[in-house]
Amino acid sequence: MDEFSRTDRKKIVQAAWTARLEIERRLARGWELAVRGRDPRVCGWTDEASLLWAIANDALNCTQISKALPSWRDMPPSLQHLVPTGINSVAAKAVFVRALVRQLFLHNSDLQAYRILLMAATGRAPEEVTALTEDDIEFGSSGVTIDFSKGRARARMRQAFSSPEPNAPALLHPARPRLDAGEICRRLLELNRPLAERFDVSPVPLFLRASVFWPQVNAARFDRTSTFAGWLRERQLSVDGRPDIRWLRKSSKVEKAIAFKGRVSDIADDHSAQTFHRHYAHGTTLKLIAGCVITTAQTRWFDEALAGPVVLGEEAEQSLGQPGSAPALGLSQEEVDSLRTGELDVGVCSCRDPFASPYGRVGQLCPVAPTRCVECRNAFVLPSNLPQLLLFSDHLERLQLRLSPQLFHALWGQSRVNVTEAIKVRIHRPASR
Repeated sequence: MDEFSRTDRKKIVQAAWTARLEIERRLARGWELAVRGRDPRVCGWTDEASLLWAIANDALNCTQISKALPSWRDMPPSLQHLVPTGINSVAAKAVFVRALVRQLFLHNSDLQAYRILLMAATGRAPEEVTALTEDDIEFGSSGVTIDFSKGRARARMRQAFSSPEPNAPALLHPARPRLDAGEICRRLLELNRPLAERFDVSPVPLFLRASVFWPQVNAARFDRTSTFAGWLRERQLSVDGRPDIRWLRKSSKVEKAIAFKGRVSDIADDHSAQTFHRHYAHGTTLKLIAGCVITTAQTRWFDEALAGPVVLGEEAEQSLGQPGSAPALGLSQEEVDSLRTGELDVGVCSCRDPFASPYGRVGQLCPVAPTRCVECRNAFVLPSNLPQLLLFSDHLERLQLRLSPQLFHALWGQSRVNVTEAIKVRIHRPASR
């Protein structure tokens, strides 16, 4: 299972949002006309408002409307625009009646757009989203709580989603996609409630549609045979790879992996870690996790390499008394004086503050001095420390003969490198880190 690129995902979500705005404008117009309409048997069969009134009030079935319509050539242009061009006159009436139904109720292609938006807002699988009903949803003051059902896993999981703008009007339609799970759920219930009440469907499904089975209009659930690829073709959208609605779910998992920096325990919050490793931890996600591990390790090693002692040669030690030398080394004048008089000597080298050790708690005397001083950022190595450094170097050589190479490198490798460099640098360079 692959995932959509960010560009393709953004393009798909934007197309679904645009489709949603068109759908809701169409339905709002249709119900507005239906409210104004009258019985077409009295007001005529070429008035769109009257035809919509008959369907909305279940006054006439589809066959009765189709038979009563005038011939297609005699239909006014205000009605012919509902039928795509190229439809022959024999099938035009049936297509026209279906178009009238779509002016009032959602159809399968409409639900594809809402499915995309709700998947993008929740990060859930397509079958979890389309199975939702009003009983699975609990609206709150700052968002919505949804109970998702995983049929294959035979599990239910409750997840809360906050609203970006809790006090915003429910019918607000900004130009950019607003992936608010609560607002999308609320709107779907509002659009589907008239159809659900008409056919006594309870609880109201979020993904309910009107289906025309001649001669009646019926209520049906989302039809999965209407493919996501077909929806993309209708909108002339192209994506890299094989178009699969499940890729949206994978894209959400990748974004979650980025947000949580590859921590599987946080990424796999809606299934098990085993499921994550089996179905999601490859491709972009695996590269991200590997990159985070490598970057963390490199950062640690780099910090340790830079956080060693300050090594001062003879000339550098003599320049400590000059103005401006103390701030350059990150020391106060009192610390410089103590350093020069040997008050800060802890054995192998000098320490600017033994009570602020990176290896212990603040205020606690350093627990690892003097064996780890040559790896500490608080350490200052002066020429007067050369005898102790040579003794410590001899000690490390003896340890190297007693320990395995792997163990010595792990425990004392950095100390050995730092001691060797400090001995070399003490005279040849004025100051080094």
